[in-house]
Amino acid sequence: MIAIVDYGSGNIQAIQNIFTKLKIETFFASRPEDLKKASKIILPGVGAFDTAMMQLEQSGMRSALDACVLVEKKPVMGICVGMQIMAKSSEEGVLSGLGWFDATVKKFDESKIEHKPKLPHMGWNEIVPREEHPILNNIDQEKGFYFIHSYYFNAHDPNDIFIEAYYGCDFCCAVKKNNIFGFQFHPEKSHSNGINLFKNFYEFSLC
Repeated sequence: MIAIVDYGSGNIQAIQNIFTKLKIETFFASRPEDLKKASKIILPGVGAFDTAMMQLEQSGMRSALDACVLVEKKPVMGICVGMQIMAKSSEEGVLSGLGWFDATVKKFDESKIEHKPKLPHMGWNEIVPREEHPILNNIDQEKGFYFIHSYYFNAHDPNDIFIEAYYGCDFCCAVKKNNIFGFQFHPEKSHSNGINLFKNFYEFSLC
């Protein structure tokens, strides 16, 4: 069963609605003990980095998430700020992130962006995967996904970069390491590509 982490950040109902249409069972996890029955985890997030980290800490689920992801190796998908807080830190705030990736979150350099308004980066953007992977089955790369963000994930280890996109510069829009996936874009706003990504995550196995 897929747990959607409910810590006060993210479009959790929109995410669950898509899984419901796919006839995939999900539940909202708002307490540490809720995560015990999860086979996979969705970590959503919207807004500011520090706010998301404070909300996660206040929920009491920080340690339980670390145990599920780092020790038990349950597959996890971070979405938007839910991906960003997987980094060590962010230029947007002062708090430490989860540190699941050796990465920092940086603001786009507006001087490199030609059209206005320059930020946030908002709308559809094609994607360029660095490798083939089952989680990208039936994904239209030229159509891409829907983005809304002003900060991007700067992965220090090139091997962690899964997908790139372009907005004034090439930037990392998805990371992958073993059981951990992070996506900067919003699958729940990305129509058929988003539906297929959620379906593929459900079917994903480490074996």
